[in-house]
Amino acid sequence: MPELPEVETTLRGIAPHIVGRKATHLILRQPRLRWPIPADLPELVVGQTLRGARRRGKYLLLDFARGHLLIHLGMSGSLRIVQADEPPLFHDHVDLLFGKQALRYCDPRRFGCWLWVEGEPEAHKLLTELGPEPLTDAFTAEYLYERSRKRSQAVKQFIMDSHTVVGVGNIYANESLFMAGIKPIRKASALTRKDCERLVCDIKFVLQRSIDQGGTTLRDFVGGDGKPGYFKQQLLVYGRGNQPCMTCKKPLKEVRMNDRTTVYCVVCQK
Repeated sequence: MPELPEVETTLRGIAPHIVGRKATHLILRQPRLRWPIPADLPELVVGQTLRGARRRGKYLLLDFARGHLLIHLGMSGSLRIVQADEPPLFHDHVDLLFGKQALRYCDPRRFGCWLWVEGEPEAHKLLTELGPEPLTDAFTAEYLYERSRKRSQAVKQFIMDSHTVVGVGNIYANESLFMAGIKPIRKASALTRKDCERLVCDIKFVLQRSIDQGGTTLRDFVGGDGKPGYFKQQLLVYGRGNQPCMTCKKPLKEVRMNDRTTVYCVVCQK
């Protein structure tokens, strides 16, 4: 599933090609995504100039004068810039044209969304309860510590909860907890202030490093330029179950938590 670094990578890949340009056409080949694409979306968008493109959590916002496109990549979606006359592939469901170029949306599982939002998009039900962005000053050790009080859930699930902080997906939770020396199965309420200081620092580091390297390629993720991400080469624990820990050389333990793969070191993480 595309996570925050992949979405940020996509944003940086597509924005230079479309911001400031007028939408000239919108082609809906398959409107049945997680939520149906509004049938009147073409008439709402076409003719408007794209004022800006930004990210909130794992959502992309394309800002027009009279509304906003709210886009989520779902479990397998991608956005790329193509020539408008390039023939679509089977899972290319939407083209938003800007003259001779098109923003093309591919989604084999059709679990993403293209929604139209009028007014302030942050008030939309999909965005209004999201936690702070992890790479901003709003995400601090004190914030994480106070929010973790009386939380009985495992710390890994706690930091993956978008109400706590956005964008810390499974890969990045595994990596951050290893770097912070915190066992993922510990209760969130057991976190000390020192734990939170290390964890916040390492979450920021892991996410920023992944963004800098173009996101993480595991199956079929590609950025807005169609190129894969390269963060997988730097993974310390995720996908390395039963292999030697890079610090202590003991075998890494792999378990399932909430139906997700969790890998950690029983020696280095407490």
